[in-house]
Amino acid sequence: MTGVFSPTERTGFVPRVLIVPAVVGLALLILPLGALVLRVEWSTLWNDVTSAQALSALGLSLLTGAIATAVCVVLGVPLALFIARSGDRTAGALRALVTVPLVLPPMVGGVAMLFLFGRTSWLGGALAEWGIRIPFTTTAVVLAQTFVALPFLVLALEGSLRATGTGYEQAAAGLGAGRWTILGRVTLPLAAPGLVAGVVLCFARAIGEFGATALFAGNAPGITQTMPLAIYTAFNGAGVSQGTAVALSLLLLVTAVGVLLLVRAWRVETPR
Repeated sequence: MTGVFSPTERTGFVPRVLIVPAVVGLALLILPLGALVLRVEWSTLWNDVTSAQALSALGLSLLTGAIATAVCVVLGVPLALFIARSGDRTAGALRALVTVPLVLPPMVGGVAMLFLFGRTSWLGGALAEWGIRIPFTTTAVVLAQTFVALPFLVLALEGSLRATGTGYEQAAAGLGAGRWTILGRVTLPLAAPGLVAGVVLCFARAIGEFGATALFAGNAPGITQTMPLAIYTAFNGAGVSQGTAVALSLLLLVTAVGVLLLVRAWRVETPR
């Protein structure tokens, strides 16, 4: 009967002994998070997350994360479209380039951006002549977040675009629709699950960015100190208290779980 599977059909023929390392791996992922939750001072949680320094770091993270996500949408959607509609060799090369920030240590990304926008570089020097300074400013936070978050949106949307294909676009073109009409009423709506998943993951990655931000933007409270930097500072004996650091860590954990739930809700099957 269609839709009914026997236990063997569902589980296959994986050796049962492999459940041991599987459970150990799952524990390695869950137990540290459980330890974090156990360290939360619930009686002071509200005061910790609403302290002046915590709210400053939280507000800056949300603001810069939202701006970085908007930049990623403006730049990432065209890039994903270009990759998805390119030939295999071109698409493979571009996909590899987009993936580099995902495997590159964030600290290296911060150093690279500092060398690009610093005053000793050709671009940074040119900007300095116009009175524009980017490193160690809020703008640097946005750029660092965009650098590490953009691949999430591009890869999620590009995969969705490839899955939908071009059949519906060709049908719309045959009916007389223009390129912009096809993009807005056919292409993007069909790829909406991938776009939404990419945006959500992009925002989550942006507000959780630490390494590139620390090197390129610094750690100035109210200017460049985001939540991850405030947590790091607290655990090194400065800035907000460790109770606030634990509370902010919990807040980031809750955000991550919420992101996963949103992505799961939007992963619906597209029409074949």
